[in-house]
Amino acid sequence: MQARDVIATYDRVGREWARRRRADLMEKAWLDRFLTAAPRGAGKIRVLDLGCGSGHPIGTYLADRLCNLTGIDAAQTMTELYHENLPKAEVITADMRGLALGRQFDGILAWNSFFHLSVEDQRVMFATFAAHAAPGAVLMFTSGHIAGEAIGQVGDAPIYQASLAPEDYRDLLREAGFRVLRYTPEDPDCGQHTVWLTQYQKGV
Repeated sequence: MQARDVIATYDRVGREWARRRRADLMEKAWLDRFLTAAPRGAGKIRVLDLGCGSGHPIGTYLADRLCNLTGIDAAQTMTELYHENLPKAEVITADMRGLALGRQFDGILAWNSFFHLSVEDQRVMFATFAAHAAPGAVLMFTSGHIAGEAIGQVGDAPIYQASLAPEDYRDLLREAGFRVLRYTPEDPDCGQHTVWLTQYQKGV
């Protein structure tokens, strides 16, 4: 199992994964922090959801809070599910690597998706994050708490995961113009997820 197998795996088992996915929204506290930190302006919070998956429960929670959602996923199965769950949201079947929408967003989310990229692709992604960040935008993503590669599970299928060291993420965020607002490794209140909440400083 390698990084290149991730998209095909989600295409194959995505519907079964979505059926089993926890719906109790253990991520709620982090999503609320994300929404509180995001610039609002006069309209809805524009959220770019990278590796959006099925859109439930995270996407539906954000939509209920009047976010304007754009979901991106490279697996056709997942974007089909996203459209079924969030018919009013924009959803695009595309790889987050090298994404160039030509638009900026108030919030960028890469929850349990960014860590499926190889370490090399993760390093490059910070320029993509910055290219889609409006002044003051928040970026929230999950990673591992130490550097390394691992094989996780999606449904009954093995799935590739990777992480840089925390200090490497801090350097990459700083170079791309993001300030760390909150970092919690293996959050016991969120299923042991390691979460980064950051804010884009350029143009503020």
